[in-house]
Amino acid sequence: QRPRPRPKPTFLTCHPFLRGIDARVSQRFYPFHSCAIVMNRTRQARRSVAESAQMTRQLASVLVVLTLAAGSPAAQSPRAPSAGTGTIFVGSYSGHLTAIDEATETVTKIPLKTGAPYAVRLSPDRSRFYVQSANQERFEVVDVRTRQSIDSFTLSDASHHVRALAYEVDPQHRTMVIVAHAATKLIDRWEIGPNEFILYDLVQHKVMRTVPWTIDPEPSYFSVALRFSPDGKLLYVFGNEVTIYDAATMEQVDTWDLSRPTDTAMGRFDPGPWDDSADQPGSATSLFTMRDAVMKRKLLVVGKINLAAKTVDVFPIGPEPATGSLQFTVGPGGTRAHVLRAEIGHHELWTIDLVKRAVTSRIDVPTRTRMQMRSSSSGLVYIYEAGSMIEVYSADASTLLRTIKLDSDMMYATFVIVPASATAPK
Repeated sequence: QRPRPRPKPTFLTCHPFLRGIDARVSQRFYPFHSCAIVMNRTRQARRSVAESAQMTRQLASVLVVLTLAAGSPAAQSPRAPSAGTGTIFVGSYSGHLTAIDEATETVTKIPLKTGAPYAVRLSPDRSRFYVQSANQERFEVVDVRTRQSIDSFTLSDASHHVRALAYEVDPQHRTMVIVAHAATKLIDRWEIGPNEFILYDLVQHKVMRTVPWTIDPEPSYFSVALRFSPDGKLLYVFGNEVTIYDAATMEQVDTWDLSRPTDTAMGRFDPGPWDDSADQPGSATSLFTMRDAVMKRKLLVVGKINLAAKTVDVFPIGPEPATGSLQFTVGPGGTRAHVLRAEIGHHELWTIDLVKRAVTSRIDVPTRTRMQMRSSSSGLVYIYEAGSMIEVYSADASTLLRTIKLDSDMMYATFVIVPASATAPK
């Protein structure tokens, strides 16, 4: 006997009047089974959508609270121990100046019209940065308080390229003195001109005069440094000797061999990436070498230069290392200094008590391909370059406290710390 055919289910469109029927009851009535299941799934979907919407609202509320908290002063509280109250400014390969608050370590960007910076000079009154571009041909002026570019200029044109080796601005922000050489395009070649001093009027944007370079030896990058006297009347040119010029006429008025009258065995002053931010106007503190006539060896000495009096106050800190390079920086207040001894695979950080005139510690620090060092405004130690990481060490460099990560690599010799008094709004 053939089985009786199963009745075909009747599919009904779910109607509003069925919303209150429970799916379990509707399953007894086969024709309505499909409708009930669809209705039940619809109710579940509506419930899921409502729950998702509620979770979304709750998550949005949490994000708003976290965002407000992150921007509040409590969330930007000073790190412990604090690196100080100043602001770090450093050039970036991505084409801007990076400003880092020492207390909170928050990072902001200052756009530059001239691209990645090659050198950064802080004016004597700490109100402006004079930034040289990476092609050494363009300059830009940045206001320290507002962190805005206020001027830019170049001495080059399509057929005449002027590249600066060193530069300095007078205390009145009127004149920039540049040590440079020019390349002039001829019909069949570029002709490289001699090194010269260029006096540039920052107000009228024009070259006032050029003066031939007559000092031996020829200048090169980071081998010469320029500094004005506090009143802006004299220009000091640091090379093998200190040559002194009348800033208005650029006539040489004096020269000073730093080894006299201190000691005829004292070596030359090497500007390098010279950090004089902790020195008083008219003075400079640096490392020198001196020949020990008794022990027949070279000594490493710390010397404080008084430019006006033409004196150097020195004290020895030990024999000169046979290998490696040395960097020197003076901490805030002028009571402590640091020396970074760098050689391939080995780096040491020395702490010098400038009051007691003695080395108080020598600490090995993790090595990098290239390293620079500065003292924070509270006396901690920054180690940076090459790369985008700044390491914050304790004052004696015995402990790595934390790191500051930037968005791109730092440019060489562009690291400047400005005290809080110079960056606070007027």
